[in-house]
Amino acid sequence: MHLVFYDLCRETVLWYFRIFHRLRRVDVMNIPREGPVLLVANHQSFYDPPAIGGGVRHRHADFLARASLFKFKPFGWLISTLNSSPIKQGAGDAGAMKATIAKMKNGRMMLVFPEGSRSPDGELQPFQRGAAVLLKRAHCQVVPVGIAGAYEAWPRRRKLPIPFRDKIVVCYGEPIASDELMKESAEMALAHLRERVEALHQKAESMR
Repeated sequence: MHLVFYDLCRETVLWYFRIFHRLRRVDVMNIPREGPVLLVANHQSFYDPPAIGGGVRHRHADFLARASLFKFKPFGWLISTLNSSPIKQGAGDAGAMKATIAKMKNGRMMLVFPEGSRSPDGELQPFQRGAAVLLKRAHCQVVPVGIAGAYEAWPRRRKLPIPFRDKIVVCYGEPIASDELMKESAEMALAHLRERVEALHQKAESMR
């Protein structure tokens, strides 16, 4: 039942984005069909997790969501059922990291936003070091992702989205082995990954 519910929600979300935001997904089949995968994306709005993770039809995604979103029990139940796990914002959360790594060792696909929070202006912010911990310990394929249009559709300053405001485009990059990335220092690996995400973000912007 859990898998059926996830699939039903995913299809509903895709239709919503297609109707209200003309969602376009580019190179989504770059994501491997099996094995541990870390999706690393820029973070523009609350729309990012469903638009990016829900846009992948050939496998299910797991998510990290800030712990405060779980306080409202009905919504907390919903996002938990849709594979979200809480993480404390603004502080290291060793428990969430361990749970994420355990999921990936079981072959799951995890979506993370290394900026840590939604962008205040739609532009890519600095990456936090927590992503380097995942890269070092998960031994997975890393797929950089760029999203554009989500900030205009639901900017951080607004409580509700703006239907028909703008087109949302998600570009999925080619996978990179985390062990290959981590041959460099953690700082260099994050810098390289950020460059890839920024290039995909700009590509998505150009296709809106």
